[in-house]
Amino acid sequence: MLDLIVTNPFARLAALAAIFLVVIAAIYATASWLSHRLAVRGQLHQIGGMEQAALRPASLRANVTGGAWERLVAAIEAAGLDLTDTKSERLTARLRAAGYMSAAAPRIYTLTRLIGVFALPLGYVVLAYSGAEPPPFLKVYLIGAVLALIGLYIPSLFIRAKADRRRDELLRGFPDCLDLLIICVESGLSIEAAMDRVGREMVLSHPLISEMLSLTTLQLRAGASREDAFRKLGEASGVDEIRSFTTLIIQSDKLGTSIATTLRVYAAEMRERRQLRAEERAHRLPVLISIPLVVCMLPVMIGVLMLPAVVRLVKTIFPMMMGG
Repeated sequence: MLDLIVTNPFARLAALAAIFLVVIAAIYATASWLSHRLAVRGQLHQIGGMEQAALRPASLRANVTGGAWERLVAAIEAAGLDLTDTKSERLTARLRAAGYMSAAAPRIYTLTRLIGVFALPLGYVVLAYSGAEPPPFLKVYLIGAVLALIGLYIPSLFIRAKADRRRDELLRGFPDCLDLLIICVESGLSIEAAMDRVGREMVLSHPLISEMLSLTTLQLRAGASREDAFRKLGEASGVDEIRSFTTLIIQSDKLGTSIATTLRVYAAEMRERRQLRAEERAHRLPVLISIPLVVCMLPVMIGVLMLPAVVRLVKTIFPMMMGG
């Protein structure tokens, strides 16, 4: 067999191809085994982290514990600079809609705006005058003013974009939350137990809704009334649909009507609203597609259609006009 492989070139190529296939198969099997083990280990770590996050009490006080920004704000205010905004209530509502529930969030927001106003122009001035030929003073002044305005409005744009993303995420997940609440309430659980169960079930799929439901459940267990706990839930969400949901729960609790019926009716309305939003976005697609169509494809089509006429002009008409 070895003599045949050594003497016959076809047998040699076949043996090399077989060895190559065996090596490839071994590498593929090893890679598949390793990827499967890594996937299983990642799932186990994820489940373990979720259980630790649900059992660890420090995570429930994450919005209250002071961080580096809170200490910096406290130090600056202790030095004599007041960071309190004149429109504190409106600013607090905007920051809560973006997910910042800390009491020091408005002051941190004001501090970041001040840093942006002074840091960007100073950075540009340092870079401009560090060169061999400094630019004119008027140019430095105008660019510095524009950079100051950018530093002033960048935090506001960031907060608005984050609030919009958070609102979209809550709107996407809240109909599913209502369906699970209906199932739990109709199976015999109270509204507090149902919210606790749904909050634990939606940790991975919709973590924002899970966090709000868990916080409301803890407030109810701590002794807060249903009205206060649900009103705080609506205010913390910053979404009109969730505020309406909390108002319905409060009214149903006061009037003594069936909570399951109320949830079922409101869940149907939420699903209809979600369908309407999806249809609205679908109807916006032709308008949005027309922009790249006009910008990218229309000039190419015009160029392709006009190219033969341009070539004919260059080859025939222009020489005739020049007397050639």
